[in-house]
Amino acid sequence: METVNQPLDEWREILEKILQYYADLPYRYGDVITYMIVSRDRNHFMLVHEGWENDRRVHGCVVHAEIRNDKIWIHYDGIEDGITDELVAAGVPKDCIVLAFHPPQVREHTGYAIA
Repeated sequence: METVNQPLDEWREILEKILQYYADLPYRYGDVITYMIVSRDRNHFMLVHEGWENDRRVHGCVVHAEIRNDKIWIHYDGIEDGITDELVAAGVPKDCIVLAFHPPQVREHTGYAIA
């Protein structure tokens, strides 16, 4: 499905490019690798840390985004400044980005899509 503003494949490429940039950054402490995971249908995009920092296991989601109903839903964004500004800079309209980690009643005040 395509939107009026940008085709689905272009959004997929934008998300993959942004997440790959962060996946390629070396983890500062310990033996930790950051993986970019894309679902087979290419509608879910994740960054995951996995490894060891000193004697502590590191494993968890850093970013989870999904393309759903002509919008990019950011379910979780653990990047320091977030990826939303990068999405907008790449041409994704703010009204096509849902900050899903905020409750619906808060989203209307973010300047991004509600749902």
